[in-house]
Amino acid sequence: MLTKQQIAQRIAKEVKNGQYINLGIGIPTLVANYISEDLEIVLQSENGLLGIGPFPTEEQIDPDLINAGKQTITMVKGSVLFNSAESFAMIRGGHVHLTILGAMEVSENGDIANWKIPGKMVKGMGGAMDLVASAENIIVAMQHCSRSGESKLLKSCSLPITGIRCVKKIVTDMAVLEIDPEGGFILKERAPGVSVEDIKSKTEGKIIVNGEIPEMEF
Repeated sequence: MLTKQQIAQRIAKEVKNGQYINLGIGIPTLVANYISEDLEIVLQSENGLLGIGPFPTEEQIDPDLINAGKQTITMVKGSVLFNSAESFAMIRGGHVHLTILGAMEVSENGDIANWKIPGKMVKGMGGAMDLVASAENIIVAMQHCSRSGESKLLKSCSLPITGIRCVKKIVTDMAVLEIDPEGGFILKERAPGVSVEDIKSKTEGKIIVNGEIPEMEF
């Protein structure tokens, strides 16, 4: 199955020239390492930064310059800083083309749960709900199963919902799947060495298989 870095590398192939992109906490932040240098894109962070650069070296670290996940970052030429009100006006105004998020659960209808597990302390919703409600395209980066081996691709989410019918595509350590508008996970690609039957056995929600399913390319 894929590593977190390989999941990010595959998602980077979904990035298109000219997009404004928000990368969520966790695996999504790794996507920035694999975006083609031929593409002109702008990375946005909801705490008020447009124009995120690569992660800093030890010599470049500035503790005052962080993304929404509290990671230290760099800025590219032409970057701008602004307050959260302006940042969320950009998000809610539909000016973010692509949001890449992690998730604890995704349903076969495209619902996403990624912010709270009942009984566990969390810092808050953050920008996730605004992002999934407003971006043109939502791609989820996640592990296919929990640590206990249970599917995270479900008929319906059991955890508190972040957004309803918003996810378009999911890339897991086993597969690339798209959400069927009528319900179901359309299997598009499989990880090298992973069979269609493996994926079916690890997916609680409805799986739709049309013809031969190719292995992922990076």
